[in-house]
Amino acid sequence: MTFGPLVDSQWLADELVSNEPGKPVLQVLDASAYLPNEPLDALALFHEAHLPGARFFDIELFSDPDTSLPHMVPSQGRFARLAGELGLRNDARIVIYDQKGLFSAARAWWLLKLFGHEQVAVLDAGLPKWRDEGRALQSGVVTTDRSQFDVAFRPALLRGRGDVQHNLETGAELLLDARAGARYRAEAAEIRPGVEAGHIPHSLNLPYNELLNADQTFKPAEQLRQRFAQLGVDGGQAVVTTCGSGLTAAIISLALAAAGLPVGALYDGSWTEWGSQPELPKARGPATR
Repeated sequence: MTFGPLVDSQWLADELVSNEPGKPVLQVLDASAYLPNEPLDALALFHEAHLPGARFFDIELFSDPDTSLPHMVPSQGRFARLAGELGLRNDARIVIYDQKGLFSAARAWWLLKLFGHEQVAVLDAGLPKWRDEGRALQSGVVTTDRSQFDVAFRPALLRGRGDVQHNLETGAELLLDARAGARYRAEAAEIRPGVEAGHIPHSLNLPYNELLNADQTFKPAEQLRQRFAQLGVDGGQAVVTTCGSGLTAAIISLALAAAGLPVGALYDGSWTEWGSQPELPKARGPATR
């Protein structure tokens, strides 16, 4: 079986109990995060119940501390140091899940890809499916041994505000916005203060939940390709994903990988950055190409 970009619960359960000699190290990460309007503590919930041997990957910690924007990409040095403190290894297969099913795990998957770790996958449907299937869980605080984690930054996976502004002129890349349709069309207010409603001009809306089944598993690859094709995504034009703050944009990135399409790049500041800058152009209503 090719490792990634998704693994299912049966595969992971089997791997966790396998002692076959010569197999690569397997590390499991809970990368749960919640939005400002969700009063939940991801770390406390991790201590209550997590997959066997899992470590907590704090997305806010693995972020740039010197910006007011939420969970922006950290420096290479910061990521390497924190990954080492968490005991992550360059020779490991890393499986990531989250407590909601599929929400923030994709962001951690993308971050590890951004910093050069290829052997990384997301547990399809995450903790809820694992729990519903009656699989083993652990509780309590987890301690880890330090390691050395070397990074190899891949700038092609990242876009900033200037890149997106330039793209308004060139149209070279297709922007896909993972937010709910009401937010994209400016029919609903943004959840962060000081952020206008609307979307980046010429971006297209692809709410991330359209890529998932009712149980939070990804739809089959062929159905994903069909949905992307409806938006003109066929591997020909480069794609940039965006959302509210760079979390669910990564779900589209992960879906592209699962569909066998080029992953493209992610606009890290996303709408929180764009919508808070009065001088930047904003669109409202349905998409226009």
